[in-house]
Amino acid sequence: MPLSNLNTEQRQAATAPLGHNLIIASAGTGKTSTIVGRIAHLLSLGIEPSEILLLTFTNKASSEMIERVGKFFGKEIAQKIEAGTFHSVAYRYLKEHFAVLLKQPRELKILFKSIYDRRVFMERDEAMPYSSQYLFEFYSLFLNSSKEEEFGEYLERKAPAQMRFLPIYEGIFEEFNTLKREYRYVDYNDLLLLYREEMGKLSSCPYSEILCDEYQDTNPLQESILKALNPKSLFCVGDYDQSIYAFNGADISIIANFTHTYPDAQVFTLVKNYRSTSAILDLANRVISKNERIYPKSLEVVKNGECEIPKLLIYDELFLQYQGIAKRIAMGGVNFEDIAIIFRNNSSADGIEASLRELGVSSKRKGGRSFFETKEIALLLDICSCFFNPKDMMSYIHTLSYGKGIGNSIAKDIYEGLMRVGEGSVMRGLFSPNDSKPYTPKAKQTQAGLFDDFFSLENASRFNSMLEVEFASHPIFEHPKLVSEGAKFLNDFYLLAKRGRGVNNPTELIEIVQKSAFFNHIMQDFALQRAKNKDGSLDLARKEEALERIERKVDLLKNLSMHYEDLGRFLNAMVLGGAEASEGSGVNLLSIHASKGLEFKEVYVIDLMEGRFPNTKLMSKGGSLEEERRLFYVAVTRAKERLFLSYAKKDELKSIDYAPSIFLYEAGMVRGREKELD
Repeated sequence: MPLSNLNTEQRQAATAPLGHNLIIASAGTGKTSTIVGRIAHLLSLGIEPSEILLLTFTNKASSEMIERVGKFFGKEIAQKIEAGTFHSVAYRYLKEHFAVLLKQPRELKILFKSIYDRRVFMERDEAMPYSSQYLFEFYSLFLNSSKEEEFGEYLERKAPAQMRFLPIYEGIFEEFNTLKREYRYVDYNDLLLLYREEMGKLSSCPYSEILCDEYQDTNPLQESILKALNPKSLFCVGDYDQSIYAFNGADISIIANFTHTYPDAQVFTLVKNYRSTSAILDLANRVISKNERIYPKSLEVVKNGECEIPKLLIYDELFLQYQGIAKRIAMGGVNFEDIAIIFRNNSSADGIEASLRELGVSSKRKGGRSFFETKEIALLLDICSCFFNPKDMMSYIHTLSYGKGIGNSIAKDIYEGLMRVGEGSVMRGLFSPNDSKPYTPKAKQTQAGLFDDFFSLENASRFNSMLEVEFASHPIFEHPKLVSEGAKFLNDFYLLAKRGRGVNNPTELIEIVQKSAFFNHIMQDFALQRAKNKDGSLDLARKEEALERIERKVDLLKNLSMHYEDLGRFLNAMVLGGAEASEGSGVNLLSIHASKGLEFKEVYVIDLMEGRFPNTKLMSKGGSLEEERRLFYVAVTRAKERLFLSYAKKDELKSIDYAPSIFLYEAGMVRGREKELD
């Protein structure tokens, strides 16, 4: 049984009486085993599995825990436990009860921009309005981190100079939210807001206990869901030294104030570290002890025997650092899968990735742009969504916006026009338009008043010479801002739609898209953009490499699609699973946030220079040295046996001299241990 495998502290926590329990679980102390033990204890008390809610930071974490429960109690019982992230739990509930359509942030940013672009800001020198993307992210942070505060109050507190634009901002949000409701779109914020609203309507909590993993990274919106559910028993597991998501609204005061929020709370501390050697743990503790201690803890190292002392690697130049580490790994004889290179900034990963590739060392990268966020894969999934759901406005806007001279705003006009002449169906509008007018005058909101956006419609036949006969004189070409390149682009889309219409097998549809002129013209543009040098000249070899990488990504998505016969199921799986998927094999290249919860035999933490790590630029934008220190703690505690810290004295390309990171001083690594490397 799971409980029999626990040490004394873990067992005390896992068998705590029902109520409000907080478990402080530092890196490597066996929090997963403790949570699994707690679930086993709840089941042994006679609590029904359906009355247990397990909230985790990733869906992968919840799947692993439920799988371990299933080994002891059977798969059928384990799968009755409600488990997943806050977002996935909310999505399942809302999908079942309200048939919502989840859209990714990248998709909704396009809709948001199409609304934003119709506003006119009267700019002055003292305050420029936020860009569309920044306003979108600022509003998202407000929803996640504000505590019972109106947006105007939040804006005045965070950026008072922006208050002059508040009426326009609020108008954009109102139109944005209205359109989302009209099309049943929800984003990740909406999932939590709607779920909280529905849970608040219940007369009693449907769960006997809620378990919340990674509690230190809970944000106020997530915490408000726990309060709305108001369970009689709450089992929260976390470590304040690993709270690293403040940029996403995580609030360390939530775990710090647990005993104030719940006066009857019990606090348990897991003290035995099973992961790292004593030398690695000593180094980590020397640094993190500079932060304020919220709950007392003193870790014990379980690993016995001799251990390697963490090494500091110093290089004369930034790129020499990347080449030196790559060479060290190539000649080290350690299985590449057991090695992680952890970075604070994505630019660090680019140099190390190139250096590894130069030596023929395979690697996989996580924490930068994921496979599913690359432009080619995002577009391919959107095109598939156009065929699966002809009313999916966002997929059409994203797909059509790549046409020359079209963009998001005109793409939205075209979509709405096709819906109008198709009587509510884009495909009908594309192939069998009625006599309705596709476009009506639009209004622009400004600070000064309203005025018409369209002045006059054009003749629909003006592009006929470059169109398919059956697509000639289509009313969609009346749009006054369409140019000839845009008309050719729409003609290619028409031909693709003709071939893909009615295809429900995802693999077959991807092959149709992959071979289409429509998709290939866009991919050529992507490759050209990626092959341009800084001076604007074109590197033809890089263009061919870019096209090869695009083709590999498309083939990978096609291979994934072979596991699905139904297009809808495939698209749903890609939306929910995309953010956690990774590709490739070899050395693990990880941002610190992506490394969370993982462990490796050998770890390199790179670019430990003042300004880069700690990242002073992010600190000046609302971060803190305390959070940067927690990031350092998380990075070094990924190492089980060997730890290397590295920094460079100079960046030759930018003519920047660097000083060692403050964390190297705090760790005692710059006093007598450094060794100059060739």
